[in-house]
Amino acid sequence: MNKTKQYLTWGSLPDALTAAHIAEFLCISRKTVYELFKLDVEHGGIPNFEIGASKRVEKADLEIWIAAQKKKKSSTHAV
Repeated sequence: MNKTKQYLTWGSLPDALTAAHIAEFLCISRKTVYELFKLDVEHGGIPNFEIGASKRVEKADLEIWIAAQKKKKSSTHAV
C-alpha cells in the first residue's frame, strides 16, 4: 500500500489538528509532537487541548507556535 502525504501545505491542514497531522506537516515523528505537547508553552511546548483522551491543536495556535519558534531561533543568532 502506497501512502501519500496529505498534509504538505498550510491550506491542506484541517482547523483542528492531531499529532499525526502536525508530525506529517513538520516532518517530525508523532513521538516528538507528543513530547512537545507535554512541555509548557513558555518552554517551547505546542499549545493543545483534550477531547477525551485525544489531544488537538487549533491551526491558528500552531501558526503562532511556528512563528514563535522562528523568532526564538533568529534572536539567538542575532549579534
